[in-house]
Amino acid sequence: SRYKSSVVQSDSYLLACCRYIELNPVRARMVADAADYPWSSYRARVGNVPDGHWLDADPCFVALGNTTAERCRRYEAFVRQAVPADEIGLIRDALQRGQLTGTSRFVDEVERIVGVRIEQRGQGRPRVELEK
Repeated sequence: SRYKSSVVQSDSYLLACCRYIELNPVRARMVADAADYPWSSYRARVGNVPDGHWLDADPCFVALGNTTAERCRRYEAFVRQAVPADEIGLIRDALQRGQLTGTSRFVDEVERIVGVRIEQRGQGRPRVELEK
């Protein structure tokens, strides 16, 4: 399928998106646990395998703790938390539609800055009205 992306509001939404991505193989029933999926950064993030210096220490991850061990522990706990269904829906819809991931206030602010209305659109092309 096609590459999809979404502008993300803040660090908390970014971490939620990371969790969504880490758990995709679990939701797809490809693996029983996120740590079992070999093509993910999850195992390196939680300290199960060395990252080999290929994994960026992004600010959201660094903010999880003062030490690497603390960050790994907190990230693992965060990913293992029950994910609210509305969070999954918000992220999935934003990705599928190429829209913003965040609160309605965030969407309104971006609309004000760029001067363009950003609205929920259905998938695909607009329907063509046939004349009778």
